[in-house]
Amino acid sequence: MDIQNKTVLVLGGWGLVGNAVTRKLVAEKPKRIIITSLKKEEAEEEVKKLYSEYPDMPDDYFVPFWGNIFVRNQFKDISRLELLSDPQKRKILITDIMEELNDEILHSSTIYQLLSTYKPEIIIDCINSATGIAYQDIYSTYHKIKKTIEKKSSQEELIEQTEILLSTLYIPQLIRHVQILYNSMYVNGTKIYVKIGTSGTGGMGLNIPYTHSEEKPSRVLLSKSAIAGAHTLLLFLMGRTPDGPITKEIKPTAAIAWKRIEFGEIKKHGKPIEILNISLDEAVPLTGKLQLKMDKQYKYSGETLKSVFIDTGENGTFSRGEFEAITTQGQMEYVTPEEIAVDAIYEIKGGNTGHDIINALDNATLEPTYRAGFMQHSAVEKLAELEKIHNTNSVAFELLGPPRLSKLLHEINLLKLVCGGMKDIVKETAANLSKKTYDYLKANSKLRNEIISIGIPILTPDGKSLIRGNEIKIPPFRGDNEIEITPKSIDLWAHDGWVDLRESNMEIWKNRLKLLINEAESIPPNDTSSMYVRTKKYWNNFETIDIGKVVGWVFIKEEKGERMKA
Repeated sequence: MDIQNKTVLVLGGWGLVGNAVTRKLVAEKPKRIIITSLKKEEAEEEVKKLYSEYPDMPDDYFVPFWGNIFVRNQFKDISRLELLSDPQKRKILITDIMEELNDEILHSSTIYQLLSTYKPEIIIDCINSATGIAYQDIYSTYHKIKKTIEKKSSQEELIEQTEILLSTLYIPQLIRHVQILYNSMYVNGTKIYVKIGTSGTGGMGLNIPYTHSEEKPSRVLLSKSAIAGAHTLLLFLMGRTPDGPITKEIKPTAAIAWKRIEFGEIKKHGKPIEILNISLDEAVPLTGKLQLKMDKQYKYSGETLKSVFIDTGENGTFSRGEFEAITTQGQMEYVTPEEIAVDAIYEIKGGNTGHDIINALDNATLEPTYRAGFMQHSAVEKLAELEKIHNTNSVAFELLGPPRLSKLLHEINLLKLVCGGMKDIVKETAANLSKKTYDYLKANSKLRNEIISIGIPILTPDGKSLIRGNEIKIPPFRGDNEIEITPKSIDLWAHDGWVDLRESNMEIWKNRLKLLINEAESIPPNDTSSMYVRTKKYWNNFETIDIGKVVGWVFIKEEKGERMKA
C-alpha cells in the first residue's frame, strides 16, 4: 500500500518503537500522522520535538492524542487506580468489559472516537498491550480477595474486591479490545493494521532468570507471554476476516533499545527515587515476624538517585550493569527500534520481510486438504443412505452451535417436508407455508418433540405462543431467570434460535431461496470452467434440497461468514 497522502495513526507514538516508526514515516510523505500516548505531556512533547526536527511541515501534520485506549473515552485520562476506587466508574468499566458488545459500548470507547475523528487509512500499533493488561497483576488481586474472605470482612469490602477482580481478568479485556478495534477500523475505513507485538520474555524460554520477585519463571511475566500469544491468535482471526483491514504483526524476540543515554535523575513510576538516610544502628533484628511494610517511616535525605542510565522506553531505565547483563550474548540480547520501524513500513508497502507473524501462521497452519474434500462427498452419501434405512432425517442436535444453525436447519427441513423442491417453496404464499409447517408439526409429534428436546423452541404462526422444553438455548442465561417479553425481544430470539413459523419468516425464506435460485441460474449454461461452485447441478436443479448446503449458503451470504483463506 502506498503511504503517500494517507492519514497514519501511530498508537504509542511517544514510546521507543513509535518514536522510530514516526521518523521513518515522514520520508514516505503521508498526509498527516496522529501521535498517541497515555499522557498528554508525552504526546505534546513528541509532537513539539517532531516539529523542531521537521520545521517545514504544516501545522496540522503531526497531531497529538492522549489517553488510555483500553477504556471508554470519558475515562481515558483517569488513572486505573482512580477508576477501580470509584464504585460507579468501576461498575461501568466491568460492564464495558463483560457485557455483550453493543453500539453504546462501541461508540463510547476511546478507540472508536479516535478513529471516527481522524479516519486513518493506516494504523501502526506500538503499544505494549500485553504488558498493559498482564501487569494489572491478577495474582495480587487474588491475594487481596483471599485475605478479605479469610478476615470475614464486610459484604461491601468483599463486593469491592470481587469487582476489582472482574476488572482485572485478562482475557475478557483483550477480547473486548480486539472487538472494539476491529469494528472501529471496519466502520471508519482503515485499510491496514500493523501491530508491534511482544514475545513477553525478550525471546527467552521458561528458564528466563528475570522475575517479578516471584517463583522462576514469574507468573506475571508468563501472563504477559500468554496475553501476547492470545493477542496474536485474535489478530490471526482478524486477518482472516473478509472486508476487514489487512492485518500484520511484527513480534520482536529480544530487548528493544535504546532511546537515549544520559546522566540524570532516576525515576520510578514517573517519580524520582528518593535516597533514604538510615544509620547502621537502625538495623532490624531478625526475630519473630518480618514486616514487609514498616509502621515506622524512615527519613529521607532530601536527595534523589542520580546516575548514568540508558532509556529503553517502555521497557524501563537501566543502569550500565543491568543493560550489559540483559543484552549480553545468551541473554535477551537486543534489537534496535529503527530495525523494527523499517520492517513495519516495508510490510505496509507490500514488501515481505519474513517477520510478519500473521503470515507465518497462515503458512504454518494445516489447511483443509484435498483428501478431506474428496471424502466429504462419500461421508454425506453414507449419512443419506443411513437416513433412508432408518427412515429418519438427520437435521440438528444443537451440539455444534450456534442455536441459529439448528433453527435454520429445522426451518428449511420443514419447508422441504411440506413442499419438496426450492421452486415449489417459492411458488407458495408465505401464509400457506406458515400454515402447512404448523400443521405438519401438529401432526408429527416425534419431530416436534425432537426439536424442542435439543433446546430449540417453536414459535407458533400467530407469534403469541412458544412450544418449548425444559431447556431453551435462546435467550441465553445471563444471571436472571425471568426476562421481560416484548415484540422486539421476540423478534430477536426468533432470529437467533427459535423455529419461527410466522408468516414474516416464511417471506424471508421465500426471498432467500429466490436469491439462491437466481444466483445459480445467472451462471451461463455453457460455462464449464472452474469459476463457479454453486451451479444448478450443485443445487440438484432445485428439485431436492440438501439442507446443510442451503444453511451454509445463508451463513456465507447473509451472515457474511465466508472463509477468506485456506
